[in-house]
Amino acid sequence: MTERMNYSAVAPEAYKSMLAMQKYLATSSIDHTLHVLVKIRVAQINGCAYCVDVHTRDAREHGEEERGIYALSVWRESPEFTDEERAALELAEAMTLIAGRGVPAETWELAGKFFDKRQLADVVLAVITINAFTRLAITTGMVPGRSKPVLSK
Repeated sequence: MTERMNYSAVAPEAYKSMLAMQKYLATSSIDHTLHVLVKIRVAQINGCAYCVDVHTRDAREHGEEERGIYALSVWRESPEFTDEERAALELAEAMTLIAGRGVPAETWELAGKFFDKRQLADVVLAVITINAFTRLAITTGMVPGRSKPVLSK
């Protein structure tokens, strides 16, 4: 893989705006572990090797167990996740794969059982933010292993 463009160097103000969303989320109402699990899962779905690399390293640096990280791609079949994490992962998948099917009412209602309105708003923003970053990384050819983890809490 070859980097096509260093977006942060070409459009630093725009990139800083994206980082500002990440900075907000680092101090938001959602738990760090939940946030990093969502980031990794969305990166997996989108096929972003760069983001999977960055966020799995971040998860390890924050003490996340390897079993949970490895089980993310099969979270529905794994006992590694809490009901709250499952609700967030379900919402993250629905939002990431939104084209042509939207977010099912059942998925939204399930998330509402585990998160208050503020937390739900923060989970939604977390999914939107990582989707934006994965699309940027894939499009510009960001190469895994060339970045330090983005510590989010």
